[in-house]
Amino acid sequence: MNRILAVTLLATTLVSAAHAAGDLTHDPAQVQGGHFAVEPNHTQVAFGISHMGFTTYFGHFTDASGTLDLEPAKVVASKLDVTVPAATISTTSEKLNEELKSAQWFDAAKYPTITFHATKVVRTGPTEARVEGDLTLHGVTKPVTLVAHFNGAGTNPLDKVYTVGFQATGKIKRSDFGISTYVPLIGDEVDLILSGAFERQA
Repeated sequence: MNRILAVTLLATTLVSAAHAAGDLTHDPAQVQGGHFAVEPNHTQVAFGISHMGFTTYFGHFTDASGTLDLEPAKVVASKLDVTVPAATISTTSEKLNEELKSAQWFDAAKYPTITFHATKVVRTGPTEARVEGDLTLHGVTKPVTLVAHFNGAGTNPLDKVYTVGFQATGKIKRSDFGISTYVPLIGDEVDLILSGAFERQA
């Protein structure tokens, strides 16, 4: 009897959640434009790098902030700025985390933020766009191109805020930004992954 009740309650919860998220769309034509801010709790900035050719080693940054001015009907007019604190870098090793924050690597005390400022957005497919911009890392600014994919948009069923989500990927050479420790033993090319949630501002 208890199992039947539990299953019933679970089904009711799932149906309620689905109803609450009923306006979720994966169609860019249905997206509401406006001024958005990064939702830091569900935005992740990750990276992957070759570790001696044996594995791809991953890490990420937290506490991202920034804004998105989204114009779905005229994507080229959209604007994007994202900032992450360098000291939030995190891997599976606490010892490595501290080393990466040091002057040998990111030098987070001297260069506390990593920023990306979009300079051009071009739609390349129904749900894809090329985002060109300036990445400032370790005190060096270089042009970087990201490939962005639209995930979905709608009202978040928990906080009732209209939210849009994207995933973007790109590549950089860390030596271009003055971070060349252990190259080429530790890879120079770095894969970037940004999974971003943006909340529309009232």
